[in-house]
Amino acid sequence: MDYGMIGKIEKAKRYAQERNRFQFHSFSVSVEGDNNTHEVKYEKGVWSCDCDFFKTRGRCVHTIALETILEGMTRLEPATAT
Repeated sequence: MDYGMIGKIEKAKRYAQERNRFQFHSFSVSVEGDNNTHEVKYEKGVWSCDCDFFKTRGRCVHTIALETILEGMTRLEPATAT
């Protein structure tokens, strides 16, 4: 491995530890629940999930889990059903 790449890898490790550098804007994730797999989306600060609980409450175990994992890396917007 060349010296330039070694420096980049070290810098990437430092960036990865500084979570405040990252801000997610949109993504889609499959979450394997106990009974089914659910599709969770995050778009412009708004969460959505295809599970029935989210449709009636605007939050669910799947979105809350991702909010926890990505704490500080997404905008603080209330979850809304779509």
